[in-house]
Amino acid sequence: MEFKLPDLGEGITEGEILKWLTKEGDQVKEDQPIVEVMTDKVNVQIPSPRSGKVTKLLVKEGDVAKVGQTIMVIDDGGSGPVSAAPAVPPRQPQQALAHAAPPLPVSGGQVIASPATRRLARELGVDISALHGSGPAGRVTDDDVRRSASGSATATVTVPAPPSAVKADPREEVVPLRGLRRTIADRMSKSLRTTAQVTHVDEADMTELVQLRDAFRGSAEKRGVRLTFLPFIIKALVPALKEFPYANSSLDEQAGSIVLKKYYNIGIATDTEQGLVVPVVRDVDRKDIFELAGEISKLSERARSGQLSLDEVRGSTFTITNVGAIGGLFATPIINLPEVAILGLHKIAKRPVVRDGKIEVRDTTYLSLSFDHRVMDGAYAARFTSKVIDTIQDTKKLLAEVL
Repeated sequence: MEFKLPDLGEGITEGEILKWLTKEGDQVKEDQPIVEVMTDKVNVQIPSPRSGKVTKLLVKEGDVAKVGQTIMVIDDGGSGPVSAAPAVPPRQPQQALAHAAPPLPVSGGQVIASPATRRLARELGVDISALHGSGPAGRVTDDDVRRSASGSATATVTVPAPPSAVKADPREEVVPLRGLRRTIADRMSKSLRTTAQVTHVDEADMTELVQLRDAFRGSAEKRGVRLTFLPFIIKALVPALKEFPYANSSLDEQAGSIVLKKYYNIGIATDTEQGLVVPVVRDVDRKDIFELAGEISKLSERARSGQLSLDEVRGSTFTITNVGAIGGLFATPIINLPEVAILGLHKIAKRPVVRDGKIEVRDTTYLSLSFDHRVMDGAYAARFTSKVIDTIQDTKKLLAEVL
């Protein structure tokens, strides 16, 4: 029985074989998790569709397989190809891709290229296996693919000496770029490469919000939730996203249109030991600060334990990244595609502020909004940020949103 990589949904066309949970010669049972796959969204464990003996693993750990590609063979007494059962833990059943593209041919060994580069090669009709990469250890880069597609004579370049031919420095440690780290690298590179990113920075007086959060802490503790500033910031975003809908949109380049979202799903960039992941809090306009605080806490725990499902990381319309607890003045966050904007939250600190001609000590912070200038102009982004700050600084307006 040929075991094929199933359709994991959400337009995913390939995945990195992160870890085999079985080996050749093992007996496996139906629904037993047998492989962990990293997509550009999340890690998933795929179960065996039948019981039998594993006779062949066709894809190595760290390599990329396409949906519909045979990745292993199981002797179950039959002979027909079988697609895997839905990946775990997606909540809705998925069906295997009926007409999956065959794997790209490989000559002279495994081609080294990122999933994004392989995707670009398919889009441009380039046989990536025929290229000699200009990147480290012969890695095929996007530029290599584009040169080949344009018919440039420089498409084939000299491959650098393999690492084994270079004497290693004992003071260096080589860490493979794989798993979530490679996915982050691909997504961040694509975001910067395909969008016109600009960052707008402004300052917010958080004094009233600090007092408001302190006033609600007791109620939050009675509900068993830890109340941070993040639920308040999310609620302050809602009126701004409604008034400035292009901040809550995506750009469909193929259709030549901007898709304005009339729902508000906020991605929360979360730091984990494996790397940055973005779980999604849905319909934030319909939830109060206590519901948001509880949901953020649960999603953060699942993110750090690597238990997020595909449903929990897809469908965001706007993203927040909060580095305030770590420190720093401000940063320029990278847009979480296919969104057009991301808001960076930073450290709240007591700073001197001039009010009515007098210097006062106030709790302030910096907000940094990175946006796609193809969709939002600078003035639009500045007005959007001002609206968020206005809601944060006006207790009455914020109270109308948080409860």
